[in-house]
Amino acid sequence: MSDTSTLDTPLLLLAMPQVHDPCFHRSVVLLVRHEQEGSLGFIVNRPTELKIGEILEDLEVDWVGDENSPAYFGGPVNPELGTLVYLERELEDDELPVNPQTIGDLDEVSQLPPGSFRLFLGYAGWGEGQLEQELLRNDWLIAPVQRRLIFTDSPDSVWRNAFESVGVNPDLLASYNHDGSDVN
Repeated sequence: MSDTSTLDTPLLLLAMPQVHDPCFHRSVVLLVRHEQEGSLGFIVNRPTELKIGEILEDLEVDWVGDENSPAYFGGPVNPELGTLVYLERELEDDELPVNPQTIGDLDEVSQLPPGSFRLFLGYAGWGEGQLEQELLRNDWLIAPVQRRLIFTDSPDSVWRNAFESVGVNPDLLASYNHDGSDVN
């Protein structure tokens, strides 16, 4: 699987039940970049206790959007780095919500916040060949991007809904350790 063209981004990576790493257990990752040198994405189903209003007040950024919207844990790499992923306009559910113009900073959109957005703190990153190895180990299921999964008001249901969107009942999947032993 060294051919990076097999992973056309954006796409969703659904953590299989055997992934027990606390950062990625039952996570759904919006993969936005995949190149030979590595990959980058954001965990879309982990809201934090931090509110956007609190963060922006500390940064002295005027924000006219909902100050109580939570920031999301985007991943373990550079958690002090914030990235805003948003829709410039409302799209149909089958349209892809991420392109180079929809990843920006808060200054660009602070005075006219988009209707659908996520502020991610940190990101998920993979080095050269690392994601391919995890895919070969069956740690991830690949799914198409769906706006409703990324910008939902119910992040706790995203993992299950993402599996069901590709016709998989996650309750029927075995959860096993990498040594091959079953943990179900």
